[in-house]
Amino acid sequence: MTPGWPGPCYRRVTSDYAGRVTVEPLPLTGERTVPGIPAENYWFRRHEAAYLDLVRHCTGAVVLEAGCGEGYGAALIARHAARVVALDYDLQTAAHAARAYPELAVVRGNLAALPLAAESVDVVANLQVIEHLWDQEGFLAECTRVLRPGGRLIVTTPNRITFSAGRDTPLNPFHTRELAAGELADLLTGAGLVVELLAGLRHGPALRALDARFGGSIIDAQVAVVVDDNPWPADLLAAVEGVRSADFEITTDDLDASLDLVAVAVRP
Repeated sequence: MTPGWPGPCYRRVTSDYAGRVTVEPLPLTGERTVPGIPAENYWFRRHEAAYLDLVRHCTGAVVLEAGCGEGYGAALIARHAARVVALDYDLQTAAHAARAYPELAVVRGNLAALPLAAESVDVVANLQVIEHLWDQEGFLAECTRVLRPGGRLIVTTPNRITFSAGRDTPLNPFHTRELAAGELADLLTGAGLVVELLAGLRHGPALRALDARFGGSIIDAQVAVVVDDNPWPADLLAAVEGVRSADFEITTDDLDASLDLVAVAVRP
């Protein structure tokens, strides 16, 4: 999740009457990231790391991804799940996801009123989305409604303590309310869910080495380039492009120091 700056474009897949597929630009809003863009690779791999860790909860399941964005995460889940419903509010984004990932059942809808029947899914995945919502409590109530008993809600979100350190309001202008670990846990239990896992995503050894190489934080180095509208230094761009999902760790240790929070909650 890039911190709200202008950047590259999303992809929009179209085809002509002969069935030839082309890729057209879809404006980047600052709210989502996509694969295949070198300057976005750090953020994409950071998100991908969470999907790869959490997909074990989706094996053989009927899954709703609430806020699917470009669709790459829902497509990853679809390799393991019985069925994936990918929902997004933005019409153009939903149309892109449907064309780019035909294995998904893509639905345009509002997360405040999920267009699914009660007790109709085994898993709700909500990765890097809840921080954008005005009514987080109402959304979680909807997740509880559509989950079957024993079903799981998977949530990731930036850790307020590190993502907007020292601020009363989110650094990212697209975020409405960021959460610390205890605040996220309270929201989940308040929705009638039982927290099964509360963990944090952080840099592994390779990324910690890059932090040291780029003045203490490879994140800050990227932000400085984009905010100041400077050309990317070749060594920084090469480092960002080389980041892998395996370079991130997810652990229950020292949650307040994590970059993103990772939670799994069960509907009793």
